[in-house]
This record gives sequence, C-alpha cells and structure tokens, in this order.
Amino acid sequence: MNLENNLRTTTQWEIIENTFDPDQLVTTGSNFMIGNGYMGYRGTFEEWEAKDYVACIVTDTWDKAEGSQWSELCNVPNGLFTQLFVNDKLVTVFDGEITDYYRALDLRNGLNQRKMRWRSSEEDGVQLEVEKFASKTNHHVLAMRYSFTALQDGTYRLNTGIDGKVWSIKGEHFKSYTPFEEDSLLGLSLKTYEQDTEIAVVEGIAFLENTPEKSEITITDKGCFRELEFTLKKGETVTFQKVVSITHSNEVQHPIKLAKEEVSQGLQYGYDTLKKEHQQSWDSFWDRSDIQIQGNPEAQVLTRFNIYQAFIATPTHANLPIGARGLSCQVYQGAAFWDQETYNLPMYCYTHPEIAKNLVTYRFDTLPGAKRKAQNLGYYGAFYAWTSGKTGDELFPDYFFTDVLTGRKIRNHFNCWQIHISPDVVYGIWLYYEASLDWDFILKHGAEVLFEVAQFLVSRVHFKKDKDRFELIRLLGPDEYHENVDNDAYTNYLTKYALEKAIWAFDTMKEKEPNRLQEILNTVGIEEQARNDWSEIAELIYLPKPDPKTRVIEQFDGYFTLEDIRPDALRKRLIDPGEYWGWPNGIAVNTQVLKQADVIQLLALFDGFSDEVLTANYEYYEPRTEHGSSLSPSVHALVACKANHHEEAYRYFMEASTIDLYNASKKVMSGGSFLGGIHTAAAGGVWRIIIEGFAGFKVKTDGIAFDPAIPDAWEGISFKLFVKQCLLEISVYKDSFHVKSDRSNTDSITIDFRGQQVSLVPGAAVDF
Repeated sequence: MNLENNLRTTTQWEIIENTFDPDQLVTTGSNFMIGNGYMGYRGTFEEWEAKDYVACIVTDTWDKAEGSQWSELCNVPNGLFTQLFVNDKLVTVFDGEITDYYRALDLRNGLNQRKMRWRSSEEDGVQLEVEKFASKTNHHVLAMRYSFTALQDGTYRLNTGIDGKVWSIKGEHFKSYTPFEEDSLLGLSLKTYEQDTEIAVVEGIAFLENTPEKSEITITDKGCFRELEFTLKKGETVTFQKVVSITHSNEVQHPIKLAKEEVSQGLQYGYDTLKKEHQQSWDSFWDRSDIQIQGNPEAQVLTRFNIYQAFIATPTHANLPIGARGLSCQVYQGAAFWDQETYNLPMYCYTHPEIAKNLVTYRFDTLPGAKRKAQNLGYYGAFYAWTSGKTGDELFPDYFFTDVLTGRKIRNHFNCWQIHISPDVVYGIWLYYEASLDWDFILKHGAEVLFEVAQFLVSRVHFKKDKDRFELIRLLGPDEYHENVDNDAYTNYLTKYALEKAIWAFDTMKEKEPNRLQEILNTVGIEEQARNDWSEIAELIYLPKPDPKTRVIEQFDGYFTLEDIRPDALRKRLIDPGEYWGWPNGIAVNTQVLKQADVIQLLALFDGFSDEVLTANYEYYEPRTEHGSSLSPSVHALVACKANHHEEAYRYFMEASTIDLYNASKKVMSGGSFLGGIHTAAAGGVWRIIIEGFAGFKVKTDGIAFDPAIPDAWEGISFKLFVKQCLLEISVYKDSFHVKSDRSNTDSITIDFRGQQVSLVPGAAVDF
C-alpha cells in the first residue's frame, strides 16, 4: 500500500490513517510518535512488544550496551504496555476483523489517538479507543486514557503494566532489572552497563468507568503487570487512565522517589487536567512557530508535521543536543551532528530564542570534549565531534561501513577529516547572536568557543610558501563520498568565516570588555598575538573562486578532472545494491557524483554570490548529486529559490517535507540494520525553505530583508518572527506583503522589501 494514499487530514492539524498496513510498521511507528524533547515514544500500539519496534527513547542516557563499542541513548521499558483479551483472544490488528479503524496524530496538541472495532473469527468483539501524550508541562510524564466497549456479553481481560523486554539496536543496556509494587504503583528500577545510570519507570492507573472484578499483580524478571478481569454486558464500557513517570540519575538525585511522586500527583490531577495543561504548553509553542499556508492543504499539513517532529526532538529542559533521528529510535546514537547548527537551529533563533540559546550553550558545555578530540589527533583548540553526545567526545567509531563484497570493514574518516564541524558551530553561534543580539551570551560562552575554534584552525591549516596562501588538505566535506581531498570549497569558506567571527569578538571585547577578554585569553591559554594569526590566515586562505567562464566553483582540488557521469548511470556499475558508494573503493570516488549538497550547501548558507554564480552552480551540481542523504533536498530547494528555479525549488520542498511522512527516502532497512526514524534535519530544513526560500527572509546588519517567491501552488504564507528583539507578524501573498510590529516591542526595526526600506515602530504595520 502507498502510505501517501493512506493518509488523510480534516482540520489541517492532524494526520489520519484509516487502513492499517503492516508493511509500514517502521515508518508509521515514527510518524505517529509523541514526545517532548526529554523522551520520544514511538507511535506504536499498546499491545505491541519489542519485535514491533516499540520504543521510548530518553535523552541524556548515553550508554554502551554489553560488549558494544557504540554509546547510544537507552530505550526504556514500556510503561504504557496494555493488552486486551476478549474471551482469551488478544485484540490486535494482526489478527481478526478490523473495522472503523482510525489512527491519528493531533499536531496541534501533541496527541496520539486510536479507534477501531475488532472481532475475532468467532465473532467476539470490542470497540477500542485510546489517547496518549508525552507531557509538555512535566517532561517525565506519559499519560494515557484507554477505553473499550463490549460488543457482546463476555469475559474481558486486561494485562497492563511495564514491559521491560525492550528493542535495542546495539544490545542489552541494562545489567539489572528490579521490579516492584508499592502503594498501588508498579515500577522498574534499572542500572545501565557502562555508566551505572539508574533509570526508574513507574506507572499507576485509575478506573473512571467500571472496575475489575478480579485483580492480580504479576512480577517477572523484566516487568510487572496487572491482570484485570471484567464480565461485561453488551454495550458496557471500561475506561481507565494511566500515568507513567520516567526519571534517571543523570538528571535527578532520587529517580524512584520522584517518579512515584509524579505518578501519584498525576493520578490525583486526572487525565483531563494533565491534558489541558499539556495543550496550553503546545498553544504557546504554536503561537510563535506556526506557518499558515493559504490555498494548499497538503503543504499546510506537511509543514506542521515537520515543525512538530523537529520540536519534539529538541530538548527544551536542558542544554542537550538534537539527535539526527531525534528521539524516534537509537539510530545515530541521539547525537548532534553539524545538522543541528545548519538545519535545526535557524527555526529556534527566529521563533524561540530561549531554545536556540540552549542549543548554542550546549556547544559551550561540550567544549572540553572538543578540545580533547583536537589533542588526540595532534592539534589544539576545539575540534568538535562529528557525533556529539553529553560530553562532546566523539561517539562515532572509525569503522562503520562494511564492504558487502568482501565482508571487510571500511575505515571512514568522518571523525578526523570532516573538520568543517567546528566552523559550523561558529556559524550557529553567530546565527543566534545576529538574531537575538545577546551580547551577554558572547561574553559568557560564545567568545571562548570562537577563540578555541580559531586556534584549532590555526593548528590545522598548511601554508604554501610557493603560492603565498594557506590551504586545508586531507578533508572530508559535506559530500561524504569523496574523502582525503584538498581545499574543499565549503570547508575553506567556513574556515575564513569562523576566523573572521573570532576576530570580531576579540576586537569588540577589547574595546568594550577588555577585562573579560583577558580572562578568556587566560582560560584558552593564548596571547593577544593569536588575533594576528587569525587575521593572517583569514586574509590568505585559499578560497576556490567561480570559474571566469562557467561561473562554477570547483568542489575540491581536482574535482573537475574526475569522470563526469550521472548518478543513475553510475548506479548500473554496482555489483551488489548494498555497496557503499564512497571512499576508498566505492563507485563514486573517482567520479563527479556526490552524495549530497556540498558547494550547494555553501551557497545555501551564505549571501554575496551573484545570481549568475548561483544559477551556474545549481545547474552544474544538481544533476550530479545522488541525494543519498536527507540533508540534500532542503538546501537544493533553498538554492533553487536563489537561482530562480522555482519549480525545482517546490519539487525539492515536497521531497524534503515528505521524506518521513510519505516514506520518500531510501529504504529504512539496510543490510539488516534499522535505519528508520525521523530525519530531524529534513524537518528543520522545511522551515528554512519556507521562511528563507519562499518568503525570501534574511538578516542584515541594519535590519531584515525580504524578497519572496511564493510557489504557484500556494496563495500566501503567514508567520511570526522574533528577530533583533522584535516580534513581527508577516503575511506574504502574490501581490502584497504585510509586516506588523508587535506592541510589546521596545524598539523600531528596519524592513527592506526589494530595496524599499521602512523603519517600523512598535505597534505599527506596513504594506508593500
């Protein structure tokens, strides 16, 4: 079944599934998930078990499974586990007759909802209705309301509790399971293998309609359950509420004690009260974050779906990273990549700066790990990890891929040659400062990161005396198929950018805060002379320029000499479809075929390139890109907007926004490994396409500017931005452009619309 054709919406705030498709088990488990940035609970059914990819992934629980080299977030026991039996037959979508099937994700309120009528082959039947959410007001709490109605007289039995047999990608993370029953609550206390982290899962239930005739507690080695029995007449209904709290010792001092208190309090408040408070928190989020698209319901739901998924993957309770698969599974270890700064951060910088501050402060908190990595590789300063968890130390192993033809492991150099990660961190810090004008952050955190990254770049560049310039050799750019290259354009431009920001911070602090500057220099362990080194490198670093005739920027030294072939033609050379295309022996290495945007990534991040250069590079690199990554479509959409390829821009918008919901990416199962889950960078990239691409938004030194290009399929866009400490309401239509400054603003802001400039005072509005 085509998943796209199985999804519906009515209010443009939800996705609805009316037919269950077992072949989409992995995809729908991710798409219908709930979460709050602390935990991600997959959109699976209550009766399912580990084999069905049930997961509740909890942040800040990094641990190595027994015998594994991988540190990943833990999948904790399922506290919402509930199986319903009708005359001893399990109610499940895998067996029996299903009618009136309905599964929905309410994006507006962060609710997972499910309804269906089930009958066995013997005509035993039940009407089932379930709703659940991961609380946005108490991030430890899951809440569920479960209701079933008898379709005929009979015996109905519930097995509900905490299922500790969890699905874990790299193996068993828990060396001990301690189940308990106390004060009518059930709980599991766990200890992890590597870090000895204590995790508590506690659940409690309360019946709202009909109570069980029989009740028995069953304790197993990895779980604890309530066996509940009801004798019901046709039409009678049983309804109960369940509250679960999940805590761990990396965050709280007494996990079990707190979890029990939160469950007891939640049951006392009741499901409806918990839900109301939860919805109010979502109201606050959507008030700033919603993008309203007029004239295209599909695009509207896709946009809200991606914003929702980006948000529930973002830890808002602490300075922790956004994982490349969020909290939808353990793939990519729950770690931050450079995606965090270039794809996810922009939305928060301009809608919720307090969340953006958490993310950039996370990079300050993990500065010691970045310094350790630099030292381990023979450099100094801060070399940020390709995959970064709690400490900032590198989580990714040196061997990741396997040659399917020989069975031998392939050595990758993502960890040591992909040095653009550190300048990307600087890009994120500057993005946050430019949007928020938070000088205090620069003083307390940002400048130190900028200086340490600059020092790393000093230790990494090479001076070519014969050419009187600095170069960067042995690199791995955003295009991960070509390793061990020299002067990757993206990396070299970002290096100059990072050095210039360090110089700006140094000079500004020397003028305004000389004492604080000296404190940081002492902390970093450098002299003022370091500023001159940064300046010299920034001035002399080699930047590959557009060819005078073609206007194309060479991706790296020698790229144009490689075989010029297109991805579809190159694919025919595969001996096995599971072959890795990249370095050292993959089919793409000696060709111009690239995995994902590289030069295009550069053009997406920076202004200043002419229209001719934008168009020439888009038209050159786009057909040579294999798009073997979820990162690629959104930046191609952005640059297509800049290059006036508007139909292409919308095509790539649709590709980026449907990667997860329509399962439009590569197969989620590869070589027996689970590669599913939500692509959080693609989700964040959708915001960038609409706001920076279609609405044409950009920040300038003296204000902000817009040059919109609304897709033909849309009538208009409305959204809010919080930029330079001003809250603005913007509406973009094909024939008009409207901006209103909120009355709460304390200063005016300059709006530039295609060269027309207006200074907008608080409470005022302007139409172009």
